[in-house]
Amino acid sequence: MRPRIPQLRLDELLTELQARIDAARGTRDRVHSLLEAVLSVGRELDLTHVLRSIVEAAAVLVDAQYAALGVIGPDGETLSEFLTVGLSEEEIAKIGPHPTGRGILGELIRHPEPLRLSDLSAHPGSYGFPANHPPMRTFLGVPVRVRDEVFGHLYLTDKRGGEDFEADDESVISTLAVAAGVAIDNARLYEEAQRQQRWLSAGAEITRGLLSGRSRSQVLELIAQRAREITGAELADVSVPVPDTDAVRVELALGADEAARLGLVVPLAGSLSGEARATGAPATTADLAGDPRLSAGPRRFDGLGPAVAVPLGRTAGQVEGVLLLARRSGEPAFTEREIGPLVGFADQAALALELAERRKDAEQLAMLEDRDRIARDLHDLAIQRLFATGMTLQSAARFIDHPGASDRVLRAVGDLDETIKIIRSTIFGLRARDEHTIQGLRAQVVRVVEEAQPALGFAPRLSMEGLLDTDVPAQVADHVVAVLGEALSNAARHARARRVEVALQAVGSRVVLTVQDDGVGIPEQGRRSGLRNLAERAESVGGTLELAAAPDGGTRLVWSAPLG
Repeated sequence: MRPRIPQLRLDELLTELQARIDAARGTRDRVHSLLEAVLSVGRELDLTHVLRSIVEAAAVLVDAQYAALGVIGPDGETLSEFLTVGLSEEEIAKIGPHPTGRGILGELIRHPEPLRLSDLSAHPGSYGFPANHPPMRTFLGVPVRVRDEVFGHLYLTDKRGGEDFEADDESVISTLAVAAGVAIDNARLYEEAQRQQRWLSAGAEITRGLLSGRSRSQVLELIAQRAREITGAELADVSVPVPDTDAVRVELALGADEAARLGLVVPLAGSLSGEARATGAPATTADLAGDPRLSAGPRRFDGLGPAVAVPLGRTAGQVEGVLLLARRSGEPAFTEREIGPLVGFADQAALALELAERRKDAEQLAMLEDRDRIARDLHDLAIQRLFATGMTLQSAARFIDHPGASDRVLRAVGDLDETIKIIRSTIFGLRARDEHTIQGLRAQVVRVVEEAQPALGFAPRLSMEGLLDTDVPAQVADHVVAVLGEALSNAARHARARRVEVALQAVGSRVVLTVQDDGVGIPEQGRRSGLRNLAERAESVGGTLELAAAPDGGTRLVWSAPLG
């Protein structure tokens, strides 16, 4: 008889067979899950969604309770982003700021190789967990490479059931990391292509704006607004050099507390915009509000972190302006991938501005040539004909017997004579050369206001109305310039003002200068010698000086004089 296999042995074989079938089925299911995860990750093109799907897929594949993806920052030593799975928003808020790359995480940054641990706390590089952090025991870490660069690491902890992570888990996550690297690279390329398209569209929009006749201030605002939108910046400032000083002035401010920054004058040393202007190259910082190198000027960047300043145009080797962009604290730093297109956009925008200035100069030249032609025609044609008409009327008046008619003709001759004088005055104004224009009252007032900016720390608001260069007598104009300089000096030294408004008008029969600030006002026992000088200047030309408290606080000075 054939020997029979004992029943117990048969049961053991069947159990082993079932276990192998289950293992093969589990391997098949895991392979299917891995393929699905790879396909899911590869379908995404948005980088944020790609990173999130990688973390979620990793946690599912190895049945981990917690999973995270740490992105290595530009310095190559710390983590700039940290995405987690398994923690609620409340738990994350209680834990506090995300890890920066110390302890076990720093060990992986320094040695980017897979790491499996049965007990996190037993590793010599473990620093423990911060307060309110859930306990974690088992650990699996795998680097994620994008081409030859270590992009970041996948971290998985606490396999469900209390088991340790096995070699198969490490193989699965390593395979996912390879697919993740390809997906991240594709998402980066897509993001870069989209960003480049937006930069090109913004450049074309700026060119169209210039060709359509927009002013320089409008184009500057468009440049700053588009750069802010494309880079996701919270703040965008355009600063320009203050002539004959080592300082820059904020000509345009967008975002955050823009009113406090507009017109602010800060030295080159100690400011990011100043550094970009001094070096002629982009300047960056990871913490605009807290960087100890950037302490110039009043505190104005609270809540802001990563920032970049890029030069905006050059003339004779000197930077003509600087564009500053800043993100909120905790947001990603500006990378070389972003700064490169930004510099190109700034150069293109600056070139467009320069071309607009050249076009403006050409239009100004054409206007001056046209004025010269008009002045020549008035002199050679109109004046000669009017003069001849006056001579004819004057000679004809002798033959008019009626006294009333004779008087009317003589009055008409007088009117023609006055008309000739007006035309000659107009011709003189049309043919005034640049040196006369530079010495005009308008130009002198602008110069005094610009010279006061460094002392005030901001740019005063200036408005002018009327024929200041022609109607205001030279003696009165000299007094106006002196009074304005004294008033702005007083505001800078004593008022502690944050805003100064200057208005100059030549309307009717008087010229009126108004200087108003929002400072502390004039103290009762303060020195009055400067104010007495202003009053004496007004009296010397038959004018007046009025000094009063402004409606919204501060001081309002009104100095006026007759035009006669």
